[in-house]
Amino acid sequence: MRKLYLDKNLQFVFGVTLMTVMGVSSIIPALPDIIEGLHIGPAHIGWVISAFTLPGVLLAPLVGILADRIGRKAILVPSLFLFGIFGTACFFASDIKTLLWLRFFQGVGAAPLGVLYGTIIGDLYEGRERAAAMGVNASVLAMGTAAYPGVGGLLAMLGWQWPFLLPATAIPLGLAVILKMDAPEPRSHEALSDYIRNAARLMATRQAMSLFATTFLTFVILYGPLITYMPILLDERYGLSSAAIGFVFLTASFLTGLASFRLGRLAHAFGTRKLLMTAAVLYGASMLGIPNVPSFIWIFVPVICFGLAQGLNIPLVMTLLTSLAPMQQRGAFMAANGLLLRLAQTVAPVLMGGIYVLFGMQGVFLGGLVCALIIFWLAMFRIVDE
Repeated sequence: MRKLYLDKNLQFVFGVTLMTVMGVSSIIPALPDIIEGLHIGPAHIGWVISAFTLPGVLLAPLVGILADRIGRKAILVPSLFLFGIFGTACFFASDIKTLLWLRFFQGVGAAPLGVLYGTIIGDLYEGRERAAAMGVNASVLAMGTAAYPGVGGLLAMLGWQWPFLLPATAIPLGLAVILKMDAPEPRSHEALSDYIRNAARLMATRQAMSLFATTFLTFVILYGPLITYMPILLDERYGLSSAAIGFVFLTASFLTGLASFRLGRLAHAFGTRKLLMTAAVLYGASMLGIPNVPSFIWIFVPVICFGLAQGLNIPLVMTLLTSLAPMQQRGAFMAANGLLLRLAQTVAPVLMGGIYVLFGMQGVFLGGLVCALIIFWLAMFRIVDE
């Protein structure tokens, strides 16, 4: 197989993917400084994140339709410019109201990016190469998720505003996409009503619904037990500093990137269904292990299991989804998947919070185990190997 990471078009996709995770990951270390710098209470700092993510929930369906109807680059380039211009403008915000409005419009630019990078990979490649490209891109995503908090933290030492200069890199990326990116575009003259009807018919199949459910359950695990409650467990049980907790998450991201990078060969050797089942088993092992390890050093075993599961599961689901849809409806498929992802991000902390009140920390991770078991069942009985 050719070295896909040397493909110019895929390298542009890498850039888009890195913009997708930049908007939140890079400013996390600056949040305490934003509280102090803008004289707001901790109860209000969450709006800096929510103002950015909200447009993704509202615009995902529209983004998918537009990407299919008028083309990928026609949506991608303006989105990169919006992301870069309004993200950089946050550097100059002097009050929380201004910052929130700028973050909202930056989020309008960011909303299509998470839909388009998977869509374009689906357009560029087929078969084994598509799985390999999704895997390499997921590896880039994991590296960005791991690296941005460190970069943002260093910039935040100069002042809370400085991490907001990072989105400026989206502007030259947008210019480069205009001049150099040469990706296929959908060509369809069907009526909008026919387009919607055909996309809905394809999404209603057993395979598609099972993959959408897998995405939702995956991000319930990630944003419930892992992101929301594992830091609390590590702090309460082991008294870890924020830096040490960050290192635990860095370990998971590293293993995610490693598994994703090898995904093409693994999928060819074992098939997608077996790998999805393996990912579900690894999720289950992590949910059982994290709250029950005998000492801190053992926490890395279930965390490694989780990282490997993410590296297998997420790019495989995206690969299968892009394979189900023809190019003319592929944007709609990825938009629906993105909508469920963001819904899980919103629901999971609240859902697991209720479980925590009723059943404690063990209950939270048992809830994650139930999600893992459902993912295993879907992979075994509902998802057809490609």
